[in-house]
Amino acid sequence: MSALADETSGWGRRRLLAVVVAMVLVVVSGLVGLVYAVRGAVASSGTSDDGAAVAVDALPSGQARRDAIAAAPMLRVNPQDSRGGTPAASPAPTIIVPAATSLGPAEVPTGFGRTTEGAVGQLAAIATTVLQGMSIPQLRAVHEEWSAPGAPGVDGWALMAAVRAFLVSEAGRHVDEPGTSVVTVPVAAQVKGSDDDWVVACVLLDVTVTVVTEARAAYGHCERLQWTDERWVIAPGEPPTPAPSTWPGTELASAAGWRTWTTKE
Repeated sequence: MSALADETSGWGRRRLLAVVVAMVLVVVSGLVGLVYAVRGAVASSGTSDDGAAVAVDALPSGQARRDAIAAAPMLRVNPQDSRGGTPAASPAPTIIVPAATSLGPAEVPTGFGRTTEGAVGQLAAIATTVLQGMSIPQLRAVHEEWSAPGAPGVDGWALMAAVRAFLVSEAGRHVDEPGTSVVTVPVAAQVKGSDDDWVVACVLLDVTVTVVTEARAAYGHCERLQWTDERWVIAPGEPPTPAPSTWPGTELASAAGWRTWTTKE
């Protein structure tokens, strides 16, 4: 092989490496942007964890109790905590979540029972459908079909902030290209509180974005849910305090209260 051919081959490999490294940075920036955008959007809605905690157990059933549950503080974390951390010394408690039994409106899996674990399962189904689609029209359809009258509007929804953040990132520009995918898997959950047929459920999702290469990050999401017409839907009221996006299986994830997701057989 000639010296020119060697030089050209070396340049080709260097360019390929540069492209791959760039795509890794693109995907990671998209995931980090998603976490930042969601935290910012929820913070701007007026929800804060700086106030004194309210003794929820002392409150009677009703709106005041529900608002206190939603506004109760959660662990503050940094975006980098969504991509790694110190492994936990002991396994986290588990939560057994039922599986979906059918496909509901806007192609969201459903069939979850009238239990707090059922609410967790329904929230995960809503969030994974939206995040894997990364489509604003699809997101609007999901919100319309899965929100009770009086629920927060779609433009201020935390998942809208997440999808917008991804679509405007460098990674989002490749979302329609062959080989590009977004896969979300629920890995942990917690029930922040409940009041009769009303729950604040939280899910921690493992989000994997593939654009040439792949990058992963954890994404935490909480929602008010109420049992209406034999299913769990998004309930009215201010959005809950942001859920901590912590890498599953870490000490920080345990401190944040995440319980390892297991599926009921």
